[in-house]
Amino acid sequence: LSSLKKFDEIKKANQAAAKKLVEDQLSSSSEDDDEDAEVKQGKILDKTFTIYTSQTDGDASELERTRQYMNEAFQSGAMTCLICIASVKRNQAVWSCCGCFCIFHLVCIQKWAKDSLFLVSSPLTDDDFGKKDYPWPCPKCRFEYKRSETPSRYYCYCGKVENPTVDPWLVPHSCGQICEREFKPSCGHKCLLLCHPGPCPPCPKMVTTSCHCKKAKPVPRRCSAKEWSCRLPCGRTLLCGQHACENPCHAGDCQPCPRVSKQRCICGRQTAERLCASPQWQCDQVCGKCLPCGNHTCEQVCHAGPCGDCPRSGKRSCPCGKTKFTLPCTEDVPTCGDSCDKVLECGIHKCSQRCHRGPCEICRQEVEKQCRCGKHTKRMPCHKPYLCETKCTKIRDCQKHQCRRKCCSGNCPPCDQVCGRTLGCRNHKCPSGCHRGSCNPCPETVDVKCNCGKTVIKVPCGRERTIRPPKCKQLCSRPPTCHHSTQEKHYCHFGRCPPCRQPCQKTLTCGHLCPVSCHDEALVKQTGLHQSAGPWEQPSEPAFIQTALPCPPCEVPIPMECLGQHEVSPLPCHSAHPYSCKRFCGRLLDCQNHTCMKECHHVTKLNSSADGKKAGPECSQCEEECTKPRPAGCPHRCVLPCHPGDCPSCHQMLKIKCHCKLSVLYIECLKLTCADLKEKELLISCKNQCPKELPCGHRCKEICHSGSCPLNCNQKVKLRCLCKRLKKEVQCSKIQEDQVSLECDALCKEMKRKAYEIKEAEAKAALEEEKRRQQAELEAFENRLKGRRKNKRRKDEVEVEQSSWQKYKNLIMLPVLGVAVVMV
Repeated sequence: LSSLKKFDEIKKANQAAAKKLVEDQLSSSSEDDDEDAEVKQGKILDKTFTIYTSQTDGDASELERTRQYMNEAFQSGAMTCLICIASVKRNQAVWSCCGCFCIFHLVCIQKWAKDSLFLVSSPLTDDDFGKKDYPWPCPKCRFEYKRSETPSRYYCYCGKVENPTVDPWLVPHSCGQICEREFKPSCGHKCLLLCHPGPCPPCPKMVTTSCHCKKAKPVPRRCSAKEWSCRLPCGRTLLCGQHACENPCHAGDCQPCPRVSKQRCICGRQTAERLCASPQWQCDQVCGKCLPCGNHTCEQVCHAGPCGDCPRSGKRSCPCGKTKFTLPCTEDVPTCGDSCDKVLECGIHKCSQRCHRGPCEICRQEVEKQCRCGKHTKRMPCHKPYLCETKCTKIRDCQKHQCRRKCCSGNCPPCDQVCGRTLGCRNHKCPSGCHRGSCNPCPETVDVKCNCGKTVIKVPCGRERTIRPPKCKQLCSRPPTCHHSTQEKHYCHFGRCPPCRQPCQKTLTCGHLCPVSCHDEALVKQTGLHQSAGPWEQPSEPAFIQTALPCPPCEVPIPMECLGQHEVSPLPCHSAHPYSCKRFCGRLLDCQNHTCMKECHHVTKLNSSADGKKAGPECSQCEEECTKPRPAGCPHRCVLPCHPGDCPSCHQMLKIKCHCKLSVLYIECLKLTCADLKEKELLISCKNQCPKELPCGHRCKEICHSGSCPLNCNQKVKLRCLCKRLKKEVQCSKIQEDQVSLECDALCKEMKRKAYEIKEAEAKAALEEEKRRQQAELEAFENRLKGRRKNKRRKDEVEVEQSSWQKYKNLIMLPVLGVAVVMV
């Protein structure tokens, strides 16, 4: 009662909140429109699990499977009817399977059930049709339902509300009430979630329960996991009554005793070692004991207890059962001679024969029989059925064909004709009975195989033309098409195998192995075979043919020495022979000064012990002049051709100028090159006075010499003061060294001051003259502008005499400003 009261309060609160939210949404609120759809779905799920989590202390770990199923139900197009392959919308009537919880359209599942029942009952006879309740399976999990369980109405998930209303704040097709379905397996509790799709979660109730063996102390656990083991030895006595169970604490009965013991059979004739769990066993021997009658033996196999009385002793009935006889067990019961009177197979008449052994004959009595459709009657033997020739004209459930069955009882079976329309797969025709509406999807599946056939996937019929073959992980088993014994490992595939990339490894003429990739199946462009029929024919693409290419030349490096023995280089095997390295020969010629300048060539060794760097007969001959260095200062070349050893002394005359460059001297080259510095200084001097001028302007007094002249000039020169009035004779070298100077006296300074005053007076007079000239020009210009206006002035006007500054300020300021501008 308390839980129901609490549920009603929460329900009212939720309804009030939903009403308020709808009113706010209808006003002018745009915030709800911008809310993310995923956030809304999360809120709805949280509200759905509110009551469930509140009564289980907020533990929702067991709800993941149900939460995932409900989350998929919110997604657009996530729920698809497997019959019509269309999305299940919120406002459509649906039906949910109780086995796999898959959701179908109500109309689709009704049609599926009807077609399934027709396919099952179509081979039945008319008498059996409609009498047996054949099941129909779920399209997904094949869970079987009875004919009476065919859905006819639209209910919510929990089955409480018929035709639930569409509510955007509830799970689609849910009534919003508590589920209250019993958990599976049943534990006495009910689901507390709101009406939801999919299976109910495990029971979350907390119960106090003990372990399987009842030895441990009871502990609180979830109802869905209330069975637990304490892991202690079970200790219960086994069925053998001798041993105890040694397995850890477990559920259910203990396992049979695993020990072995010797046991006798039931009759006690044989003994064998058998498991302790099965002490009673039967041997294969027949009992064979004599019965109390003394005429027969017991025919039972190994049994316990007495054999019992003889089965033929006591009172026995005749075949018809009317008379009983007391006879010895050795005699058979005779017939009584009375009529049989057993009810025949027709269930109406009795057997008219005398008492007899065996089954009775068929009923041959003539009766008035009515046909199945009830339109005709006829006298005929009772055991024969009576069917008239009248055909039924009723329309079958397909609404296309008449029944046309002879003597129909009115319960017309479904149309027995096959639909035969081509299905969407384009491969099969509809196998269902003639029906209304569109046909169901093709139920067949097609195997799509890889090339080798070991990898197979099943796809719906019709999709084998569009789906790709499966990727096979098996290695290709085709034999190689090249000269290799095995091909490279690659997976199963369609079409030609990829080109072989293994090394060719064929033996070349040089003895090496071909290192390039296999070229037995190379694609080569085919040219020059097709001739165009005319200018109108379009040029076709070049054709490629597959052919074997010859092995390329051997590229194995072979060390080879050049002709002139300068270097050793690795050359490809196919071109390994002596070569010219294109360098100069470089061998020393007979002159011992030059080397052979020919390109690297072969040299014949005349003597095996000769130097390998000496020129041979194939080398060039030296035709150069002697280029040996001459003594320092000798400009002449050696008169001999290129020769070994030192050159002879030079005796030619040198024509050189003296130090002052004014005289030409002739000196023997040997003397000049063999002289030291002092001797060379004397040999090159002309013995005349040096013509060079000193920095002071005077001529050098030394004899012709090399280098710069000395700076100590001793010639007398006149020294004057700054005003040029005083003068004095001194040595030139002292003036250059600033050792002597001549200053002006007082008279020079007075004369200099007077000259400055005169010059300043002249400048001032010139300035005054310029001012007067400018003032005269200004007055003449003003007079020209005024004209006669001067005479029309008022006579009583008092003339104001201007000051000297006002008169001459323009004449003074204009030159001053001009001078300032020029200085700037």
